[in-house]
Amino acid sequence: MADNKTNTRLFDFFLLSVSLVGICLASASESAQGRKLSFAVNGQFKILQVADMHYANGATTRCKNVLPSQLADCSDLNTTAFMWRVITAEKPDLIVFTGDNIFGSDVKDPVKSMNAAFAPAIASKIPWVAVLGNHDQESTLTRQELMNYIVKLPNTLSQIGGDYSSVQSLKGYDWIKTSQQFWYDQTSKRLQREYSEEPNPQQGTAPGLAYFHIPFPEFDNFDTKSATTGVRQEDTGSATTNSGFFTTLVARGDVKSVFVGHDHVNDFCGELKGLNLCYGGGFGYHAYGKAGWQRRARVVVADLNKKGTGSWGDVKSIRTWKRLDDEHLSVIDDQVLWNSSPSGSGVCRL
Repeated sequence: MADNKTNTRLFDFFLLSVSLVGICLASASESAQGRKLSFAVNGQFKILQVADMHYANGATTRCKNVLPSQLADCSDLNTTAFMWRVITAEKPDLIVFTGDNIFGSDVKDPVKSMNAAFAPAIASKIPWVAVLGNHDQESTLTRQELMNYIVKLPNTLSQIGGDYSSVQSLKGYDWIKTSQQFWYDQTSKRLQREYSEEPNPQQGTAPGLAYFHIPFPEFDNFDTKSATTGVRQEDTGSATTNSGFFTTLVARGDVKSVFVGHDHVNDFCGELKGLNLCYGGGFGYHAYGKAGWQRRARVVVADLNKKGTGSWGDVKSIRTWKRLDDEHLSVIDDQVLWNSSPSGSGVCRL
């Protein structure tokens, strides 16, 4: 059993028992709260990633790094409006907030700020989950207290968990600990067993997805030219300690893509040793950005194979694209991240 200090590690990454299973991408998964995630009648499961909202105090919080023509009327409410637009357009089956949901050092009341930040997701009644970033706890609530509040909000699948040991002498951003990687390994094995069991046994390995806030150092292998899609416009803000989680994921082989935030003006995907490393791109208007470079959200869709009997089978493919907060809510960088056919991955040009 972990003591209270250990528990404050919480979930700095999200693997689908909601995230891994996300979907171990089995046809349905069930959260601790008893809600089920399942593929839609069209054989799809869609995830909306919201990275780095940096929500503070609503209408009184000004935007950062926007065009001069946008500045006068721009506030946290632009972040809220963008979320409503993309939820309405995409109708996701799950919304994943990948950290820095609020900008703790600027908020007056962290509970009020969280309520406002998550309000569109809650009102939509779409299942959602949130992990924490490095800025969420910079107000008056600890990480433990933040998560204690989040897990009680309507429609959330967020859970408190993920044991850790703290090494106080090391500076910089935290990393995914050995105990968390052990949890991933055990959870992955359990989900793989369930994937092949009755009443709907599937063949092969269930593909998984992982979401967390801070990229691991291997993201530094890519620039704009070497990435599959998207751009690099800033350095990788990873932890100084390489925890080996990338190697763990590659060795296990089930997770096909990881999705992070933290570095707001990076939005690329790149493939390394069979694992896709993807940034969400900065979503929030109170987060730093780049004037003229629109805030954005990442969408991920898993599609099932259809059997000869007409029923749905195993996972056929995983695709992603991004939505820009421009006049047309433009779709960019549509690409196949993984396909059950080895030759099926690549970029889909619109």
